[in-house]
Amino acid sequence: MQIKVAKIFTENQVLDNVVLSFNQQIEEIKADSSFDKTAPGDDSGILDYSDYWLIPGLIDTHAHGAMGCDVMDASHHSLNTMSQYFASLGVTGFLPTTMTADKTDICEALQQIHRSKTQGVQGAEILGGYLEGPFFNPVYKGAQPEEYFLDINRADLDDFLQAAQGSLSSIALAPEQALAPSLIPYLKQQGLRVMLGHTNATYDQTLAALDAGADGVVHCFNGMRGLHHREPGVVGAALSCPHCYTELIADGQHVHPAIMKMSYQLKGSEYLNLITDSVPSSGLADGDYFLGSVPINIKQGVARTAEGGLAGSTLQLLHAVRDACSWFDIDLHTSLKMASLTPATLLGIDDKYGSIKTGKQACFSVIDQQFNVQATWVNGQQVYKKNQ
Repeated sequence: MQIKVAKIFTENQVLDNVVLSFNQQIEEIKADSSFDKTAPGDDSGILDYSDYWLIPGLIDTHAHGAMGCDVMDASHHSLNTMSQYFASLGVTGFLPTTMTADKTDICEALQQIHRSKTQGVQGAEILGGYLEGPFFNPVYKGAQPEEYFLDINRADLDDFLQAAQGSLSSIALAPEQALAPSLIPYLKQQGLRVMLGHTNATYDQTLAALDAGADGVVHCFNGMRGLHHREPGVVGAALSCPHCYTELIADGQHVHPAIMKMSYQLKGSEYLNLITDSVPSSGLADGDYFLGSVPINIKQGVARTAEGGLAGSTLQLLHAVRDACSWFDIDLHTSLKMASLTPATLLGIDDKYGSIKTGKQACFSVIDQQFNVQATWVNGQQVYKKNQ
C-alpha cells in the first residue's frame, strides 16, 4: 500500500510531497513521483491525500472512557467503543485506565482489558492497562472515591497483577505510603511503569521513589502537593529531576498555559507526556454523568465533581498537540512528539511505535491543516475514514 501526502512528520524531520509505502510496517518514505491521482480510499493501492498532512499515531497513556463508555464497565463493548472514538481523533494506541473502586471491580476491569487486548479492538490499539488507584492519599483524592483507598501491600498488588495476566503496563501510587519505597522495585521487576500521583509526598519522599525506580508523575500539578519555595513537593521533584516523565493535561483548565510552558522549558519534549485523562462523557453533550462510581457534571466541556473539583477531562489529544504549539511556542513536529514518541518511550515500545520511521509499525493519521482527522491506520489497517 502507498499513500501520497503534502507533508509528513517523520521521527526526525518534516518532509514535503512524499509517498509512504507500508503494509503492517512502514516500508519506505520517498519523494513524490508521478503516480496517477486516485481518490482517497481507492483500492488501487495508491491513496492520494496530496492536500493533507501525515502525522504519527498518537498514544494516550491515561484514558478512563469516552462516548458513554467507562473502563470500569469491564466490557469489551466499552473498550471497543473507546478504541473507535480515539481512532477518529488520531489516536492509534491507548492505555485503558481504571478508577479507585472495590477491589473486585478493579480486578474485573483488569481482566477485561487483558481479554480485549488479546481479542483485539476495531480502532486504536490497547497497549496495556493503567491501574490508577487505590493506593492513594485522601488529602489529594481528586475524583477518586476515598472509601476504597488501600495501603499498598504485596498481597493486593499480586491480586491485581494476576487479574491483569501480563497486560498491565502502568500503576499509579502515593509514594509516602509506608511500603511504597520497598515495593516500587518489585513493581519494576514485573515490567510496570510506576507513576506517582494523588499524593501528599514531600520533595524528599518523591525523590526517594524516583531513585527506587519510579518513572514519573500523574497529571502534574493536579492531585499532588504543589510547588513551594521552601518545600518543592512532588511538583518540584518532577520538574527538577531530569529523567522523570511528567504527565500533563494540556486543556487550559487543569494547568495555566504559562505554567505549562514553564514545564515544557524544564522537561523538554523527551519527558513531557501529553495525556487526556479522558472521562466517559468525552464526545458527548454537556450534562450529568458518572466517572466510575463518582457523579460528575460536564459544563462547556469541563468535567467536575459535585464538590466542584476537576474530574478528568473531555480533551482530545490532537487538540492538546495543536494548542501546545502556541502555548509553548514550539513547532508542530516537537509538539507531536510529546503525544507519540515520548509516551512510546515511557512504555518501552518506541522500537515499534511512536513515530513514522522505516521498520516501525504503520500507525499514523492523515489530518488537514485545521487538525481534522481524515483517516487513521493502526498496524497497517485503516480503522477510520472521515464520513465513512
